[in-house]
Amino acid sequence: MNQAQLLSQRPLQLRGSAAARALLRLAGWRLLFDGLPAAQGVIVVYPHTSNWDFVWGMLTKWAVGVPVTFWGKAALFEVPLFGRWLRWVGGVPVVRDRPQGVVGQMVAAMRAAREQGRFLWLALAPEGTRGACAGWRSGFYRVAVDAGVPLALVKLDYGTHSVGVDSCWQLSGDMTADFALFERRYAACRGRRPELAGPVRPLEH
Repeated sequence: MNQAQLLSQRPLQLRGSAAARALLRLAGWRLLFDGLPAAQGVIVVYPHTSNWDFVWGMLTKWAVGVPVTFWGKAALFEVPLFGRWLRWVGGVPVVRDRPQGVVGQMVAAMRAAREQGRFLWLALAPEGTRGACAGWRSGFYRVAVDAGVPLALVKLDYGTHSVGVDSCWQLSGDMTADFALFERRYAACRGRRPELAGPVRPLEH
C-alpha cells in the first residue's frame, strides 16, 4: 500500500497582518502556523459547520499572510458587491454539478505557477456545505495528486479554540489510504456544531 509523505520542512515563511492576529487572540483563538513546504499547494479546512467558520478562516488567512484562492458556491458571486468582494479576496465561483472542468483548470494553473515560480495555494472546505453531508468532495484530492503539489490539513477546532495548519503531506495517490490518514488527523477536531460535521470519507472514488 502506498503512503503519503509527511513534509516536516516548511521553508516558505510569510508575513501576515498583526491586526488580524490580535483580533484572533481577542476572540480567544490560538493561531497555529509555522510555514508552508512549497509555493504551490492545496489547503483543506475541516470541519465546516457554521457561518462563523468563514469569519475565522478569513482572519487566519490575513493573520498568516497566505494569498489563497478558494472555491465558492456560484450563487454567492451573483450578489452585488459581496460577489465582487469574494473575487477580490481570492474566490472562484464553482457550479457544483460540473466540478470536472474546474478541477482540470486548477491543475493546469498549479502546473503553470510552479513552472513560473508563482505563489498559488487553493483553500477549500471539502464538505462543500456547512450543513450535514455524507462525506468530502474529492476535487481537492484530484488537484493535489494530478498537479503533484502538497496538501495542508487545516484544523478549525472549536474544542481547543485553535486554528491553523496541522500538517502538510505529499499524497500517495491511494485515496483509501490517504483518507484514512485524514480521518486520523482530524479525529479529535470539533466544529462549532459537531452534529453537522461530515464524515472524513470521499463522496466519489
